[in-house]
Amino acid sequence: MQDVVVVVVGGGLAGCEAAWQLAEAEFSVVLRESKPEVMSAAHGTPLLAEIVCSNSLRSDAPDTPAGLLKHELRRAGSLIIACADVARVPAGDALAVDRFAFAKLCTTRVANHPRIAVERRVVDALPDGPCILATGPLTGGRLARQLGELGGRPLYFYDAIAPIVDADTIDMDVAFRGSRWARDSAAADDGAGGDYVNCPLDRDQYQAFVQAVRDGRKVSPHSFEEARYFEGCLPIEVMAERGLDVLAFGPMRPVGLADPRDGRRPHAVVQLRPENRHRTAYNIVGFQTRLAYPEQLRIFRMIPGLARAELLRFGSIHRNSYVDAPRVLGPELELRSRPDVRLAGQMTGVEGYIESTAMGLLAARFTAGRLRGRPAAPPPPETAIGALYHHVTRPRAAREAFEPMNVNFGLLPPLPGRASKRDRRRLHCERAAAAWESWYQ
Repeated sequence: MQDVVVVVVGGGLAGCEAAWQLAEAEFSVVLRESKPEVMSAAHGTPLLAEIVCSNSLRSDAPDTPAGLLKHELRRAGSLIIACADVARVPAGDALAVDRFAFAKLCTTRVANHPRIAVERRVVDALPDGPCILATGPLTGGRLARQLGELGGRPLYFYDAIAPIVDADTIDMDVAFRGSRWARDSAAADDGAGGDYVNCPLDRDQYQAFVQAVRDGRKVSPHSFEEARYFEGCLPIEVMAERGLDVLAFGPMRPVGLADPRDGRRPHAVVQLRPENRHRTAYNIVGFQTRLAYPEQLRIFRMIPGLARAELLRFGSIHRNSYVDAPRVLGPELELRSRPDVRLAGQMTGVEGYIESTAMGLLAARFTAGRLRGRPAAPPPPETAIGALYHHVTRPRAAREAFEPMNVNFGLLPPLPGRASKRDRRRLHCERAAAAWESWYQ
């Protein structure tokens, strides 16, 4: 395959995964990345695979949808999951990473692969020949216009970023350590008392906080753009507006947590997750927001334990673009109007780091199969990767809107018979494992 060169545009998680998989399949790859020549508002370093939102890749438990997807990616030799495993930080059942260590490791491995050439330059038009477009949810300019002409006008929704707190400014006389149901990782068995820092609120404190979030000044979308949010990543102010108790049943739910000082469960809890191995910074879990910066500092300091908090990063909001995949993409994630161009990552209509990684892996597998003259079969719908693939490619009725989706058991075909929730999770995973092995081999 030495005479075939595949161009991958975009050095995010999906682009790096696609480039790695193609190179491992013995194809020559040119990975084109616009940083540092052009830096988007969401990025801060020239590193590849830079994580800009939460540092968590969600649950790694084998009986969860996200854990099942990670298992399948590990079995497929995923670069992203391998690097995440090395850069892991304590986060209970979740796979969270030191974002700088993770991006540095991904950059080093990609740049040192003998069959990958990294070109740092802006790409404002689709290249000729086989190509994987993985420019991410912030794709803009001429490239976005060209994509719109080829595949219809891109859709969009708004995604918000959670703030990060300086660990030295958390009052541990008020906050306490611990994970839900005491599910702490082995890495936390160092006397620290748990992976998460928890800020407990009583009923009055919680209600005052919700009211402050409702009344706080927000950053509004542009006048020509309708604010459309992904349901799995709602800003806290949107949840607060939906009802007084929505946050208490969402990111501030106290279930599985008890204050070790009195053994009682608080009315609500704000959880902080480590951002790095040294625990010098903490992400406010689920607190993606469009509150104005001064309001964030004022309102978040109302949280017990955060009265003197300093924010290392404020929450923010940005637009995510994606295509109407069932209409514009073919069965190999190719543009119907340009079959030599495949899309990968969030642009295809998946949401999340590991979901984007999975689409990068699939785009590479389809590209390699087509170039070898042996088209790759799509993954079975019983697998986590297959469930995402079929969500993206399944034709829809005219009345059905296509929206981004995280991996979840609801995307998998139903199981026969009746079973408890725990048994259904186990059966889903057992069936997925068997289907995966058969397909991948």
